[in-house]
Amino acid sequence: MHKDRPRQLSTAEERRETVLRTAIGAFAARGYFGTTTAEVAKAAGISQAYVYRLFPNKELLFVAVVEHCFVQVRASLERAAAEARGGSPEVVLTAMGDAYAKLISNNDLMLIQLHAQAAAVSEPAVREAVRQGYARLVEYVRGASGGSEEQIQTFFAVGMLCHLIVSMGADEVEAPWTRTLTAGITHY
Repeated sequence: MHKDRPRQLSTAEERRETVLRTAIGAFAARGYFGTTTAEVAKAAGISQAYVYRLFPNKELLFVAVVEHCFVQVRASLERAAAEARGGSPEVVLTAMGDAYAKLISNNDLMLIQLHAQAAAVSEPAVREAVRQGYARLVEYVRGASGGSEEQIQTFFAVGMLCHLIVSMGADEVEAPWTRTLTAGITHY
């Protein structure tokens, strides 16, 4: 360290971001139920007490991770809609779908979504975060694309199918059933 410069301590917000980034990896690897705040603290290089200072409990930490992932999805869809080569619902939805396929090639984000959906079954706060995240995404996609109800539903259904294909490695299996599920689906 240089003598003339005072030591710069990280702010609570910087620590919060570090914990959030670390928690994404931990929750992606082991899910909500399999991850402890002690593991997140150790990986972030801080005490478990400090994690609790930033996030009063594991549930709130996981909800923050889920919300962060929805923000990433929305940003990706916004960029795709802005860069779409045309304004028809089909063109915009195709551009957003391609951007989403690229985004979930980052397995951590996809795994957080899968773990959040699983935890939502029994954890009310997680359920509410997932509901709110999808509510905002559906309304954004509807507004940005101008698509019909059926087009919007198909967009999200194909996204869920992408989760299934990627999570089970269906593209690595040569069989009639995998050809059926993966037909027309772009995977990165």
